[in-house]
Amino acid sequence: MNPVTAFILLGTGLMTGTVTGERHSLTYIYTALSKPVGLPGIHEFTAMGMLDGRMIDYFDSDNPKKVPKEKWMKENLQPDYWEKGTQSRQSKQQWFKVNIGILKERMRQNDSDIHVLQWMHGCEGDVQSDGNLKFHRGMDMYSYDGNDFLSFDDANSVWVAPTDEAVQTKRKWDDVQVLKEYTKGYLEKECIEWLSKFMRFEKEQLKAASKPKVYLFAKDSKVKTNTILTCLATGFYPKDIILKIKRGDRVLTREDGLVTSGVRPNGDDTYQRRDSVEILKTDKSEYTCEVIHEASGVWEKKDWSKKLDLQPPGPGGLPTYVVVKLTVVIVAVIIGVVVLVIFNTRCIAAPPRHTERQPVHLS
Repeated sequence: MNPVTAFILLGTGLMTGTVTGERHSLTYIYTALSKPVGLPGIHEFTAMGMLDGRMIDYFDSDNPKKVPKEKWMKENLQPDYWEKGTQSRQSKQQWFKVNIGILKERMRQNDSDIHVLQWMHGCEGDVQSDGNLKFHRGMDMYSYDGNDFLSFDDANSVWVAPTDEAVQTKRKWDDVQVLKEYTKGYLEKECIEWLSKFMRFEKEQLKAASKPKVYLFAKDSKVKTNTILTCLATGFYPKDIILKIKRGDRVLTREDGLVTSGVRPNGDDTYQRRDSVEILKTDKSEYTCEVIHEASGVWEKKDWSKKLDLQPPGPGGLPTYVVVKLTVVIVAVIIGVVVLVIFNTRCIAAPPRHTERQPVHLS
């Protein structure tokens, strides 16, 4: 097989037309490889929670601890939630090892290739006129080596097997009435309850939004005739922000040589974004920076004074020698034909007990 790298993200949030024009999703994703690949950023086992397509918690086999990825998750959920969530995901990691072995044996596969087993589950809810969420649909599906293996038909309470290899598991699981009832109940009720709770946490956090500090400064370019003009917005939360550098009334783009850092974390639960453009020192145009941060109600405009700054500000007003470390979560699989099809784990825990269900063996 030719080497292939595939990136597939299932369980992302949907925002489509409903009663109020809002649809939200909560999904959990588990991905396991049959053996380590020895490549940086690619783990033998990965698990994550996603709210409207944004990661809210994370776990992998190299750092086997469930951790929050949003400030409001960290502040609203007690240590017991994270401890039991860690235990649950460590248990799931072992479950995946056993079941990859079961499927390899069933499909008469050897150990020379990399194989991928995944589980994704979650729910979508529509916001009603009273602000409550109404169940729209549930997802509970398994994939093996990039192909659909098994999924739950929530409307009819049956498991669906698209391949012959999955029929054995389908028949076994269809005979377990309590499993079907639990799966349906989780998707339609418990998942929606957690989705509502997480949305409330997020909304409360938005009320405490942090305003950005905005700087517009210039420094010499390596090209003696040029100046690098930079607009920096830093210290804001949440991370959604609009930043524009204008020449007169025209917004500059990449075609004008504009370079952007994108939104990056500061390391203190706030964010920064830095856009720069290189211009001629002889340029007499009026340059401005415009920043809009809706969550904190900020609309700010800075005019360039046409002076060079000896020590331009960095994140949070710090000097530029301060380095902001970024954490990049990469979900990828390489070697052989390896395709990531995401599995979500029902890893929702409520203090004092953890509510993540244990999956059933695929035998």
